[in-house]
Amino acid sequence: MSRISNAFKKEKAFIGFVVAGDPDLKVTVENVLALEDGGADLVEIGIPFSDPVADGPVIQDADQRALNQNVNTEDVFELVRLIREQSDIPLVFLTYANLVFKSGYETFCKKCVDLEVSGMIIPDLPYEEQDDLLVVMEQNDLDLIQLITPTSKERIPKLAKRARGFIYVVSSMGITGTRNEFKEDISQLTNEIKKYTTVPIAIGFGIHTPIQAVEMSHLADGIIVGSEIVRIAHEDSPQRLMTYIQEMKDAIS
Repeated sequence: MSRISNAFKKEKAFIGFVVAGDPDLKVTVENVLALEDGGADLVEIGIPFSDPVADGPVIQDADQRALNQNVNTEDVFELVRLIREQSDIPLVFLTYANLVFKSGYETFCKKCVDLEVSGMIIPDLPYEEQDDLLVVMEQNDLDLIQLITPTSKERIPKLAKRARGFIYVVSSMGITGTRNEFKEDISQLTNEIKKYTTVPIAIGFGIHTPIQAVEMSHLADGIIVGSEIVRIAHEDSPQRLMTYIQEMKDAIS
């Protein structure tokens, strides 16, 4: 069992997302600690990538700001080392397949183990192409977080049965970004997933208000907030970020 399971042990889990290196590496450490102090149970750290196909403008711009500072994968590992000097909060990477492939599966996974990163979310790695990386991850007791979307349909059983850590339920079609309404029937999707697994479910894509957080937390074991956190991290301070997390965590507790 990885540290991810600890995030879902007590109450509804709050999962926050930051882009490594935005606004810079030092402040990213402060922001992760602010998320923890605000009540986050798990943090996703996005590794900057030039073509983040699953992400909307807010996260794309954050990736570009980090890349403009030449933040690379090795810098992100160093960032995690600095976080680990002050925190043992569960961490996962949100990354893209090419970055892991370029590093080498074995090398990348070993570094995750050394830094106590518990798993990865890889939006551009479909089920059918996961096998080679999955073997190495399982050898290193790392969780490959499966994403299930409103269009997964007949693929839901195999995705759910492969899941470890938690299942990332994509609430809406399209890319990441804050939304004022959710048109898909998320309750139907989460109920279908629960037929095939007891792995915790967390809903993401679009959630950014306490009211939305409460609504989605009734359907799942946790919620994921990305774009709004990235926006605050860019425009404001770690203290403001901590206050926002407290508001969201209080709403679902």
